Amino acid sequence: MPVEVKICGLSTPETVDAAISAGADLIGLVFFPKSPRNVTLAQAAALAARARGKARIVALVVDADDALLNSIAAEVAPDVIQAHGSETPERIAEIARLTGKPVIKAIRVKDASDIAAASAFSSVANLILYDAKAPETLGSSLPGGNGHAFDWGLLDGANRPAFMLAGGLDADNVAEAIRITGAPVVDVSSGVESAPGVKDVHLIRKFIEAAKSAS
Repeated sequence: MPVEVKICGLSTPETVDAAISAGADLIGLVFFPKSPRNVTLAQAAALAARARGKARIVALVVDADDALLNSIAAEVAPDVIQAHGSETPERIAEIARLTGKPVIKAIRVKDASDIAAASAFSSVANLILYDAKAPETLGSSLPGGNGHAFDWGLLDGANRPAFMLAGGLDADNVAEAIRITGAPVVDVSSGVESAPGVKDVHLIRKFIEAAKSAS
């Protein structure tokens, strides 16, 4: 089956349209004020309306409280919630119950112990997203979208449920990442940007073409 592609951190109608026309399976809307990709509820609702029925809509949150989750569910109506903070397995189960949506849990990876830690979420998250843990020297790092990759060999040959791969992916390396990990879904944000938070239509198309052709 073709690899599925998620373009995350979209914030304009033009880039949402470009992602969908190029074949994106999922689009990500970020609700995290510290991120250059952050969108308001009103912006997200308008973007989600453009994508609905064409790609699955993912709402990315970071240790969100119930009030924000309820507002996202009511005003944006995403298909999926992506929890990208320090959420516990218990909180993931609560997010699923509260929103009635499947939940992706992001795990930030530096070494094999981080991969192993994902097993705690296997019964409550619908999908695990393996992302790179930002280097400690990167003082302004975000929970995701930092443009850093982890050692893909940590996932090589592992017998694990379906997962999503993120972290430092771009059009030039996504095929190799898929080959090594066998990832059925890949997620990109900074790898299709001309500047932090500024998506590039050409790079979006190039990334999706590279990922789909690697299937």
